[in-house]
Amino acid sequence: MTVRRLAAATSVLAALLILVGIDAAAQPARRVYRVGVLNDAWAASHPTVEGLKAGLRELGFEEGRDVKFDIRFTEGKLDAMPASATALAKAGVDVIVTSQYAATQAAKNATTNIPIVFTLVSDPVAAGIVANLARPEGNITGVTSLQAELVPKRLEILKILVPSVRRVWVVHHSGDPSASSMVAQALSAGPLLKIDMVPQSVLTPEELALALRSVRPGDALLAPETSNLDIPTAILHTSLSARIPAVFTAALWVGHGGLVSYGPDYYAHGFQAAGLVARILKGARPSDVPVEETDKIDLAVNLKTSDLLGITVPRKILLRADAFRR
Repeated sequence: MTVRRLAAATSVLAALLILVGIDAAAQPARRVYRVGVLNDAWAASHPTVEGLKAGLRELGFEEGRDVKFDIRFTEGKLDAMPASATALAKAGVDVIVTSQYAATQAAKNATTNIPIVFTLVSDPVAAGIVANLARPEGNITGVTSLQAELVPKRLEILKILVPSVRRVWVVHHSGDPSASSMVAQALSAGPLLKIDMVPQSVLTPEELALALRSVRPGDALLAPETSNLDIPTAILHTSLSARIPAVFTAALWVGHGGLVSYGPDYYAHGFQAAGLVARILKGARPSDVPVEETDKIDLAVNLKTSDLLGITVPRKILLRADAFRR
């Protein structure tokens, strides 16, 4: 009797194991999404990328389990963007996340089918990236950095820091279509702040060097967001070597020695973009996902640089600043 019961139990267990095996085989394998990233950073750990990863993780997309990243960074070489964008498109990623205009335009040229989510593009309509913010159309949506809209506030902060400033140079790349919005905002704000604005478009490294040599003591510089010709870096070097006040678009530059910045937090920018990426991975079409405005703007000041330039940072700036560098 015991032997019979044991045999019966063994048969039942075997049947259960077979059923479990069949059920497991019937379950579809977990989908692992591939997210391509394209920017001109010098390392894969750019703040927007780290924010993107954190945002997706919070939304349930665990790296390695649910999503894998294919990160292409060109170390400041904008002429490498088209090839990198084409490589991502051929790799068959599910979505491409870009930073700034050059990367976004390269991705747009590389594919009309793979969804694209941009970050750090100031005016995507003026730049021709999307036709409409509410309904982007095509395969592109993203988070705008509002850099053009923030120009008046940036100039106001500069004027508070350095009341003696009477002339500000707006050096920008002539091939950047979004620069026109920045220049227009600067020219509009200048008279209200009693500042003479000097727009200076450049196309080559030689023109950039010549423009920066024209800056005189008592002047100041307004850095653009664009990485064309690495203009912000050149402005930073001029500011520190010639002791010329300069205002930048993000705290990243203050961390490298820039005097002051007012603009989007890059990490938060990537974190916010993760929400759009998640919607697309879940089936939404980019054309149905409105372009969002960056939701975190930071004021950062480098106190060491203010000392170098002989600037006493007013209390009203100290109280409002989100970050300091010493």
